[in-house]
Amino acid sequence: MPRWMQIGALVAALTAASAASADTIDVNGVKRSYTAQLPAKKPAPLVIVLHGKTQRGADMITRTAWPQIAKREGLAVVFPDGLNNAWADARTKAGPALRGPPPGTDDVAFIAKLVEKLVADGTADAKRVYVTGVSSGGAMVMTLVCARADLFAAGASVIMNLNDEAAVTCHPSRPLPMLLMNGTDDPLVPYEGGRGSSYFAAEGFWSTDETLAFWRKLNGCETDEVTETELPDRSPADQSTVTRISSRCPAGHEVVLYRVNGGGHRMPGFAPDARFPKVAAKLLGAQNGDIDGAETIWTFFSQSR
Repeated sequence: MPRWMQIGALVAALTAASAASADTIDVNGVKRSYTAQLPAKKPAPLVIVLHGKTQRGADMITRTAWPQIAKREGLAVVFPDGLNNAWADARTKAGPALRGPPPGTDDVAFIAKLVEKLVADGTADAKRVYVTGVSSGGAMVMTLVCARADLFAAGASVIMNLNDEAAVTCHPSRPLPMLLMNGTDDPLVPYEGGRGSSYFAAEGFWSTDETLAFWRKLNGCETDEVTETELPDRSPADQSTVTRISSRCPAGHEVVLYRVNGGGHRMPGFAPDARFPKVAAKLLGAQNGDIDGAETIWTFFSQSR
């Protein structure tokens, strides 16, 4: 991506961020914070965007295209903050040296109360509420879909796989469209499962193929009719490509994987997803520039209602 386009994307993100407002909500006696970018026309589709571990909602505002998409499409987008910059998803082992949220944190209740508040005040259309997240935020997406499918129209998890703990507790009240987006060279959440090569990696991850099969089974998809589509290599310099993998599913139960061939523990995008891109590339692997993760996810969401 040309330097001038990267600068333009950053300026657009900062402009959109300035239009967002920070707020808090009480959850079981604990003040929880979030930032919301709301449209003029309401009720609107609502997208909940969950950050990765060590991050905050503000990072998703400045490092993804969600603010620009929200402005263009007239969406309500909310960027919640995890306690201790982490999420209380269904996993209990999140890797060494990485502190989780305080004991007793109920992030399912937090996100549910946030959605219910925005629906009740007329901001959000209850039939068009979506949830997406990266890394541990992706794990929280799967936890939310498993626990509160009634709240959402679709989910999208980026750079995350299931493990035994998350899978055994997953009993959605109804099937939801699900998008996965994983890199084959991820040092934290290995595409083939197990434990990643990074010191900070956790153990016991399922492979992406196993995770994909889990969601396909829940959604009643055919497993013998798989379609793989190679997407255009628009950014050869990133040394990665993208393959879209889908199968025949009942209407409204779609399950799609975007496999980032050669991609690391990174959100694909047309602008850098990290403050120090060279350091991120060394520690987390390559960021794909052939697709924009947020744009791809919104296309999927906009077709699911």
